[in-house]
Amino acid sequence: MTSYGMVIDLERCIGCQACAISCSQENNVSLDHQWNRILTEGGDSIDTPDGEYPENGKDGTLEMNHLPTACQHCQNAPCVKVCPVNATYTREDGIVEIDYDQCIGCRYCMTACPYNARVFNYDEPETQPADGTGHVEQRDVGVVEKCTFCSHRVEKGLDPACMVGCPADARIAGDLDDPESTVSRYVRKYETDQLLEELDTEPNTYYIRGEMSPGRPQAGNELEGTEPKETLLDADEEPPNEAVRASSGGEWP
Repeated sequence: MTSYGMVIDLERCIGCQACAISCSQENNVSLDHQWNRILTEGGDSIDTPDGEYPENGKDGTLEMNHLPTACQHCQNAPCVKVCPVNATYTREDGIVEIDYDQCIGCRYCMTACPYNARVFNYDEPETQPADGTGHVEQRDVGVVEKCTFCSHRVEKGLDPACMVGCPADARIAGDLDDPESTVSRYVRKYETDQLLEELDTEPNTYYIRGEMSPGRPQAGNELEGTEPKETLLDADEEPPNEAVRASSGGEWP
């Protein structure tokens, strides 16, 4: 079987927010929401260092540590357990998704998620351009949404948008059930941890700390082990929707 997961090398991450921007553009995420967030370990505000400033001629202890977060695609996902209408579910390939047509907006899943990975659409989405971006339809008011591991891309043999957009190659996606995949080899070789491991949610996202890895091995957009391709148009004979074409000036992205 396939179990998609992600390795994020914190030694390579530079906190540039490119993953968050790529995610929002690809998935039509409203400007007031974020599926991908880059936290810093020094405080709640963006780019907050940890430690103390130099005082009285002494050396300071300031350091900036970035922590990219999104849906962890847990194998034992609490959000799946609490959904009263089974709108949140785990696919056979390990990706946790939401059936937006089934979602009733009760937000039980938001309460159950210990990673604060979900957002709720209180208002009509606001995007730039106004008719949307990327290859995913905008979600309706009154539903919960979150990272989908770019399942629409993965199904076509393309890496998630956040990984393609990362200039530091800090994000690596692949099949955790394949012992020869890069993600599996990195989990074995490097010091990795999962967020809130003590909760037994069994996240499919691992973080490398300590020794830096070589990062994402491929240079193109393709998922590891698939044929090289640049866009969804290369992966499928069916073009993106007309709204996407119009938003890109009449050219396919």
